[in-house]
Amino acid sequence: MHSLPRNAIRNALGSLLLLGLAVPMLAQRRPSAPTSSSTASVTTTPASSTASPTAAGPPRTPIKPYREVITKAAKTSRGLFTAHQIDDKYYLEIADSLLGREFMAITRIAKAPTGAGYGGELANRQVLRWERGPDRRLLLRVVSYINVGTAGGDTLPISQAVRNSNVEPIAAAFDIRAIRKDSSSVIDVTDFFRNDNQIVSLTPATKFRYRITAAATDRSFIQTIRSFPINTEVRVTRTFSVNTAPTPPSPTPSPLPTVSLPGGSDAGAVTMELNVSMILLPRDPMRKRLFDSRVGFFASNYTVYDDNSQRTEDETFAVRWRLEAKSDADAERQKRGELIEPKKPIVYYIDPATPYKWRSFLKAGVADWQKAFEKAGWKNAIMAKDWDLRDTTMSLEDARYSVIRYFASDIENAYGPNVHDPRSGEIIESHIGWYHNVMNLLRKWYVVQGAAVDARARKPKFDDELMGQLVRFVSSHEVGHTLGLRHNFGSSHATPVEKLRDKAFIAQNGHTASIMDYARFNYVAQPEDGITDLFPRIGTYDIWAIEWGYKPVYDTKDATADKLVLNKMVQSHANDPRYWFGTEINPMDPRSQSEDLGDNAMKASEYGIKNLKRILPNLPEWTREEAEDYDKLREMYGEIVGQFRRYMGHVTKYVGGIYETPRTYDQAGIVYEPTPRALQKEAMTFLNTQLFQTPTWLLNAKIMPLVRADQGVDYVRTLQETTLNSLMDVGRLSRLIETGSGSLGKGGYTLIEFMADLQNGIYSELGSGKAIDIYRRNLQKAYAEKLIAVLNTPASSGAGAAPSSGAGFRFNPGPVTDIRKSDIMSVVRGQLVSLQRSIASALPRQTDTMSKYHLADVQARIQNALDPKK
Repeated sequence: MHSLPRNAIRNALGSLLLLGLAVPMLAQRRPSAPTSSSTASVTTTPASSTASPTAAGPPRTPIKPYREVITKAAKTSRGLFTAHQIDDKYYLEIADSLLGREFMAITRIAKAPTGAGYGGELANRQVLRWERGPDRRLLLRVVSYINVGTAGGDTLPISQAVRNSNVEPIAAAFDIRAIRKDSSSVIDVTDFFRNDNQIVSLTPATKFRYRITAAATDRSFIQTIRSFPINTEVRVTRTFSVNTAPTPPSPTPSPLPTVSLPGGSDAGAVTMELNVSMILLPRDPMRKRLFDSRVGFFASNYTVYDDNSQRTEDETFAVRWRLEAKSDADAERQKRGELIEPKKPIVYYIDPATPYKWRSFLKAGVADWQKAFEKAGWKNAIMAKDWDLRDTTMSLEDARYSVIRYFASDIENAYGPNVHDPRSGEIIESHIGWYHNVMNLLRKWYVVQGAAVDARARKPKFDDELMGQLVRFVSSHEVGHTLGLRHNFGSSHATPVEKLRDKAFIAQNGHTASIMDYARFNYVAQPEDGITDLFPRIGTYDIWAIEWGYKPVYDTKDATADKLVLNKMVQSHANDPRYWFGTEINPMDPRSQSEDLGDNAMKASEYGIKNLKRILPNLPEWTREEAEDYDKLREMYGEIVGQFRRYMGHVTKYVGGIYETPRTYDQAGIVYEPTPRALQKEAMTFLNTQLFQTPTWLLNAKIMPLVRADQGVDYVRTLQETTLNSLMDVGRLSRLIETGSGSLGKGGYTLIEFMADLQNGIYSELGSGKAIDIYRRNLQKAYAEKLIAVLNTPASSGAGAAPSSGAGFRFNPGPVTDIRKSDIMSVVRGQLVSLQRSIASALPRQTDTMSKYHLADVQARIQNALDPKK
C-alpha cells in the first residue's frame, strides 16, 4: 500500500499511475507514477483518416458479402464490438463510430499455474485505438501519453513537431472480411487472441521472470468472447513453452530474478487462463483536478508543448473516481449544502471465494469511507456488495466491476491498485488483492504492539471478532488506495506522544490522523492507561483529503480555475498538523516514517520498548499449544526483535534529518529546515542507551535455548551494526556537514558533534576502566572498522546521498562524488586519531585481560590505517 516529480514518482510504491490527457495524445509510454495535469489536446492526425496510399497494395483477403462471412450458424454477442463465433473462428464488428475512439485493454490472469500469481491479478493494460489503414485493413495502434501539444489542435506549428517525434506503434493489422450495412467492418480475431500478442498478454518482464520463451499455439485457444454495451470480454487459455535449462550463475544479482514454475519443470510448459477486458473510454474525459503536493493523491502527468510558452510544462492531475450529480437540480441542491447521490456510485464486490466469516468485515472496511464522502457532499457514494453467482452476465475479470479478490496464498500482504483513464485520471475499476495469510501478519503485529494492554492478543489464535476487526482495518486502508490516496507517513507525527496515553483523546481522535499512514497499533499505550482501542481509523486527514479530491467545484470554467479554489481549501488548514501530508518517499524527513507513532520517536520508542519487555517473557505461555513444537515461539521472538529494530530505525532518521514542508508562494514559511539540534542529540542519547549499551533483555534465558542454537552474541552484533552502518552512511554525513554549516539555519547539529557523541557512547568504558564485555567488544571493533573503511575510500567513490526528486524532495545535499575532497575524510581521520589516543591512555588502567587484548587489537588496526607503511 504513495506528489512526486516524474523521476521520483515512477512507482512509489502502490502502485501506480499512467499519464494522461483530455483527448488522444502521442508519445511513448513511461512508467506509472504519483503526480498531476492540465487541459491539452492531442496533436495526432484524426485516427479515422485514411493512411497514406503510398504503401497500398492489393488486399490479402477479398471483402465478401456480410452474409457469406457471418452466416446463420454464427453465435452472436452484441455490444461494444459485436462478437461472432462460427465453429472455431471468432469475428468482431468494429463500427465506424468507434474508429478514433480510445479504449483500454485490461488483461488479467483468470487462472494461474502454481507459482505464477493468482487468479484476478492484473497482467497488462494498454490504451488502444482503431483506425483505417491501407489495403482496406483496420489498424490497431497503442496510444501512449507523454508529450502532447497544447489545446488548439493541429493548426499550431508546435503540434507538427510533437507529431513528428511521437509516432504511435501499430500493434496489429486486420483484413476487413466484410462490411455490414451500417458500415461496420468485420475482422477475424482468432489468431490475434489465440497467439501471443504482447498488448493483450503477459508483459515481457513477466515472461522473463517465469522463463517463458514462446506461446504454444497448438495448445492455446479462445474460450469465449462476450460483448456488453461499453466493453467486450475475451477469455483465452494460453500455453507457453518454458526454458528449463539451469540458470547460469551471475556475478551480480539480476534486477528481475527468475522463478522456476513447477509446471515448467515438469512439462516444459505452463498453461494459464487470461481475460482481456476491452472497455471504451468516455467520449468526454472527466474534468481533471490538478495535483497539489500538499495532498496525498496518486497522479498522472505529461509534458505539454505550447506555441505561446517559453518552456515545456508538466501537467499533473490527481487519480480519482468520477462522481457526478444525476441532474442539474441535484447539482443545485449540492451547491446549497445538501447531500446528493452520485449518478454512478463506487461499488466493490466481494469475491465469492472469500470465507463467509470475513465478508462482513471486508464490507465494513469499504463502508467506513462513507462519512468522508458525506463531507464532500455525497451520500451513498461508496458501498460493498456480495457477488451474485446467479447472474451469468457478471464476470470477476470484467473491467466494469471492482472486486476485492481473495487469494489462497501464504503471502502476508494485501494491496489496493486501480486502473484509470490516462487522459484525465478517472479511475475505471479496481481489483483489491487480499492474500489469505495477511491474517498471520496482522496477528503478529497485534501481539508485539498490543498484547501488553489487550488480553485478547495473548493466545496463539485470535477470536474471530478480533481478527475480523483487524481485517476491517486493512480493508479500509486498501480501499483508500483505490480511491486515489497515497500513504501519508507524516500523519502519525501530528499526535503528541503523551496524547497516545490519553484515553479520552484516543476515544475521540484515534492514535493517528490518517488510516493511510503505516501507524498500525498504539504501541505507546501502557497497561496503566486503560486503553484498549489500539486500532487505526479513518481520521481527520482522510476525510479532508476525500473532500479535496471529490467535492465538486462549481461555477468555474476549467481545472486551472478549480486549482485556485482548492488552494484556499488547503490554506485554511495549513497550520494544523492533523491535515499535513508527509510523503512516503522522503528519505530525510523524520516526521514521515513508516510504522512510527507520535511527534517524538525517542519517547514513543521508549514506551514501545517497555511494552516489549513486558511481552517477551510471556511468549512461551501465549504461544503454547499442546503437541506443537516451538515454531510459533520462534516466529514471535523474531517479531519482537523486528519491532525493536524498527524503533532504532525511527530514531536514526532524526540524525542528519531535514524537514520538508511543501508551500506555495502565497503561503508563509520556509520549505526546508534541519531537524532541531535538540532532537538529534536526543536521538543519539537514545541509541547509545537502548542499543549500543547491550540490550540484554532480548537475550531471555528461558526463550533463547528454545528458539536459537547460539547465545545471541553475533545476533546482537548484527542488530547494532545495522544501525551503525545507517548512521555512518556517507549521505547522512554529508547532510550533517550541510546543516551544520548554517546553510539551512544556524545552530545545527554538526558532523564533529555527532561523531563525538557516537564515539563517546560506543567507547564509554575508556574513561571508567570498566571491563568490556563480548557484546561491546564486537561493537567497538565494528565502529573502528567503519571509520577505517571510510578513510580508505578510493578517490572518486560515490557517496550515498539521496538524489534530488523534485516535489518529493527537492533538496540534494550532494551527491559527494569524491568524499576525499570533503570534510568527511578530515573528521573521520580526526576521530581515529582521538580514539587511538584515548585507547593508549586507557590501556594501563584496564585490568581485564580480554579487554586489554581487544583494545590493543583496535589500536593496532587504527595505526595501520593511519600509517600503513609502518
